[in-house]
Amino acid sequence: MILRRMSALAAVICALSVALGAYASHVASAQDRKHLAIAAIFAFANSLALIVLSPRDSRLATVGKFCLLAGVVLFCGSLAGAGLFSTSTAAAPVGGSLLILGWLLTAADFWRKP
Repeated sequence: MILRRMSALAAVICALSVALGAYASHVASAQDRKHLAIAAIFAFANSLALIVLSPRDSRLATVGKFCLLAGVVLFCGSLAGAGLFSTSTAAAPVGGSLLILGWLLTAADFWRKP
């Protein structure tokens, strides 16, 4: 149940990332465009991966998916906040680290159970 909701949330993030990319391309200032474009790309790619990985049900896969979701929120949210509201990007390194950890856990899960 919770993993199904995670997939639904990931799909919503994909939709928001498309909107963010459009905003970055058509509305944002040149200074903010870079942060917003990076946030949109990372949010879309990692959220799409969460949807694709949803059938994986091992404990390792589940922890990996939660790391990916938290990483998207912190990394992309931090960059989007900087581009939209001039907030700090202080959470971006933590989010990026969680994305890396999530992908390494996913790799370990595939190594253990194809």
